Amino acid sequence: MTDTFDKPPTDQTPGSGASKATVRNEQIKAIPVRHYGRWASGIVMLVLLGALVYSFSQGDVNWQVVGNLVFDDRILRGTLNTLVISILSMLIGLILGVVFAVMRLSKNPVTGTVAWLYIWFFRGTPVYVQLLLWFNLALIFPMLNLGFYKDEMVDVMTPFVVALLGLGLNEGAYMAEIVRAGIQSVDEGQAEASYALGMSNAKTMLRIVLPQAMRVIVPPTGNEFINLLKTSSLISVVQYTELLRAAQNIGSTSFAVMETLLVASIWYLAMTSMFTVCQYYIERYYARGSLRRLPLTPWQRVKAKMMFLSAPRGGAST
Repeated sequence: MTDTFDKPPTDQTPGSGASKATVRNEQIKAIPVRHYGRWASGIVMLVLLGALVYSFSQGDVNWQVVGNLVFDDRILRGTLNTLVISILSMLIGLILGVVFAVMRLSKNPVTGTVAWLYIWFFRGTPVYVQLLLWFNLALIFPMLNLGFYKDEMVDVMTPFVVALLGLGLNEGAYMAEIVRAGIQSVDEGQAEASYALGMSNAKTMLRIVLPQAMRVIVPPTGNEFINLLKTSSLISVVQYTELLRAAQNIGSTSFAVMETLLVASIWYLAMTSMFTVCQYYIERYYARGSLRRLPLTPWQRVKAKMMFLSAPRGGAST
């Protein structure tokens, strides 16, 4: 008895005794979906943007003054002061954030309570009020006496010191919560494995936990720094000559108030755009261990798009 199986189709026609001479491989022609809504919304947005630009061009703004003040020495010094105070304040915030995040996660109730009180106070009061408190600290402590150093508080609390303390301590409270969230995102088994290998708590935190937590810490840290860069405009209240105060000083003497504010806006946009690009590459660096394929850089996207457009479109061959 012979089993019967379904045979796959062959190229031979029953009874003909001959196979097909050629096999046609027809190429599938994909027709892209037309997104008419995208085109319509894009045109509407371009029209609105053009109307906004036209309105500003027709307004009572002397654009020649704006162009002349963009690279004014006073504006450039104010921009440099803004960068310096923002970067230094962020460094203080990062250091304090790591320290108080570890204290907050500690099993010691004293260190945990101290960290909670620090975060509670500096996150619960406006940074503007904190700057004024530091600026008027001489009303509470007229003299600073550390034993090895003694001086009047007015001479110690210069505008630069006040701005650095006000922004740095405030930023440290927010960074503590960001770092704490990053540390808690790392699986506890990682720390347990390092302890089993004989690593200390400090070494485990620096070599195992924090490097893995950076993927979670970096994005909100970049946003915090950009926000700090803009918040630095508040330190003009403590007589520190940063970008906004430099623009206001020029505007009060030249009566070009709107023009100087536009110049300050241009520099703020330039600085935030630069650090946004830096944030993208830092996020991409720390995403290497979690993504199978890293996202393309802007240049790689442009290059891939150009290669796609320049690729030949061949038809079906017979």
